[in-house]
Amino acid sequence: MRKNIFAAILGLGMIFATGAKAEVNAEKADAFVREVTSNGIEEIINANVSQKVKDERFEKLFNQALDLDFIGQFVLGRYWRTATPQQRKDFIQVYRELNIKTWSARFDEFKGKSFVFTGSTPSTSKNQIFINSTVAMGEGAPAKVVWRVKQNGDNFKIVDIIIENVSLAITARNEYTAFIKNNGGNVEALIKDLRQKVNAPAAPKKA
Repeated sequence: MRKNIFAAILGLGMIFATGAKAEVNAEKADAFVREVTSNGIEEIINANVSQKVKDERFEKLFNQALDLDFIGQFVLGRYWRTATPQQRKDFIQVYRELNIKTWSARFDEFKGKSFVFTGSTPSTSKNQIFINSTVAMGEGAPAKVVWRVKQNGDNFKIVDIIIENVSLAITARNEYTAFIKNNGGNVEALIKDLRQKVNAPAAPKKA
């Protein structure tokens, strides 16, 4: 199982690759992610505000820090080519909303904790790099959180988050392409399903 996870992440690197490898400013990429975590994620999850307000703050942060259009096109896989312009637009919008809701809740697990950065790892993908970090948990080994960052000129965007070797992008791509295939190649069926998930009540938190 562990080998399969690493193989999948390696495969992601090959899929994300769009040309010859280019140099990425590792220092600036690292500083960008540190800023996102310290003045973004940590500040939001530790704030004494309602979940609704946290979701709104995560929406603003994610729209600024993540290239959800780039990620959304990747996770739709081969069905991006067959989707209509309107379906592409609708999918990106609902995918954006779902990610904000999902990761707002997921990062809440790190409340009261800080990200510790441990350097960077080169990527085979054009203009991309991995920024490595850990989060000390209450029990066991620290959780590993890896950020895939894409550089475009002087701008940096996160294009994947990998927590404990589980990739946001790969997981979504596998799930969505399987769903569409099982629904006769109907992209509209996926969009409808994601809308239902966005509108579903949040699961109660564990005590």
